[in-house]
Amino acid sequence: MVLGLRLHSALYPSWGLACLLPRSFASCPGKSDSCLMMPQLGLLHRRAWASLLGQLRRPPGAVCIRAVHSHSQVAEATLTSQLKPHEEKSNFIIKTPKGTRDLSPQQMVVREKILDMVVSCFKRHGAKGLDTPAFELKEMLTEKYGEDSMLIYDLKDQGGELLSLRYDLTVPFARYLAMNKVKKMKRYHVGKDFDIAGQFDPMIPDAECLKIMCEILSGLQLGDFLIKVNDRRILDGIFAVCGIPESKFHAICSSIDKLDKMSWKDVRHEMVAKKGLAPEVADRVGDYVQCHGGVSLVEQMFQDSGLSQNQHALEGLRDLKLLFEYLTLFGVAEKISFDLSLARGLDYYTGVIYEAVLLQTSARAGEEPLNVGSVAAGGRYDGLVGMFDPKGHKVPCVGLSIGVERIFSIVEQRMKTFGEKIRTTETEVFVATPQKNFLQERLKLIAELWDAGIKAELMYKNNPKLLTQLHYCENMGIPLMVIIGEQELKEGVIKLRSVASREEVAIKRENLVAEIQKQLSKS
Repeated sequence: MVLGLRLHSALYPSWGLACLLPRSFASCPGKSDSCLMMPQLGLLHRRAWASLLGQLRRPPGAVCIRAVHSHSQVAEATLTSQLKPHEEKSNFIIKTPKGTRDLSPQQMVVREKILDMVVSCFKRHGAKGLDTPAFELKEMLTEKYGEDSMLIYDLKDQGGELLSLRYDLTVPFARYLAMNKVKKMKRYHVGKDFDIAGQFDPMIPDAECLKIMCEILSGLQLGDFLIKVNDRRILDGIFAVCGIPESKFHAICSSIDKLDKMSWKDVRHEMVAKKGLAPEVADRVGDYVQCHGGVSLVEQMFQDSGLSQNQHALEGLRDLKLLFEYLTLFGVAEKISFDLSLARGLDYYTGVIYEAVLLQTSARAGEEPLNVGSVAAGGRYDGLVGMFDPKGHKVPCVGLSIGVERIFSIVEQRMKTFGEKIRTTETEVFVATPQKNFLQERLKLIAELWDAGIKAELMYKNNPKLLTQLHYCENMGIPLMVIIGEQELKEGVIKLRSVASREEVAIKRENLVAEIQKQLSKS
């Protein structure tokens, strides 16, 4: 399959991957990035590959591969024509696959700014970059996500191995650590995930993760936010104290995780009617999970007659108390809330968990409030690496994930609301001429600028009109224009024009680069 994709790209690079994308995509919340990835195509007969490679030599649009997916079956690939016969072409609908979208140049500028800020924060805290494949062996992903496992897309490769698209970036990271026998590492992954692996003193890495989350959300200026924290050991302690069988811990935890979207009444109904919990047990759980507060609530839970007798709960409470001490030293404790309703449904969490939400009161004047759910989340997963290690060696880990797509939706909505104009290029200088037959001089001049590291453009015409060139600079927000004509060539100078002020000054050719750099440094 990789060979097929690369050959396709080499023959028709202008196509990109669009023609080979299947119609079915997953749309996954939280850390999942499977909604952004291509479900791989299944095994093809040799004759089918021969037919495909033959069709790739035809003009663009002549061939496409369509994958049919089912959660209960591995996706099988079949060859089909993307376009219907000529008489039916009028019915062909051009669109992106379900669950995906294109990003315009304006949107890409905003998205890249978000990612740049996130990555710069990760690097400021000493993280190394890491990437893993878009898909993993299916057995690596099974039984890691609880009820979310139904959202995983399965596929095959040419060797017959059962594969699945990665559902998040945490499980692949754990597999990487185990496979490479890495015991300590601080990394960021594809611009939005940050993890600290290794045996360290309690709560120091966890506190840094929460500090990073605060730095990023404050830097993005999304408005006021709150980070909810809890501990899976405390939840397990609550479940045990309330009389829930251990076999139902994960199922009930998944229900509790829905409290940010559903009322307690609806969650209670699910636990009783669908998961077989006794009504009085559900009510006892409700007394706990509707509590939230600061470090004072931690102290209150220490005094609880039930939790104080549960070893798992006590361990979690001690760690949370220490965590709040470190968060106070980091200056972010006021942004943190101990929230017993926070459950984080993924099965691999073992200790502290956290989730950041925007507060609705942060909406600006004239701005519609957006209900986007959590914008960042994470927690401790000390047992996950050991599940991949042949000898079961554990590597404690804690991490966080930034909800880049959700944050982008918020920023995009604000752009529309306030009509903010976004520059889609970073061009600093436009090379222009008022006269005909000056293409060669413009090409020589722009080459000088490029070689000096200056971002420059020119118009792809032999004889462009000066007014057209001026309008282009104004519309694109290009700050400077250099103009060369017969008089400038004769005198050995270049005119340097400020597009905003329309002021022009003649600069000697040999001093042009230095003067441009000087002007750009002022802006």
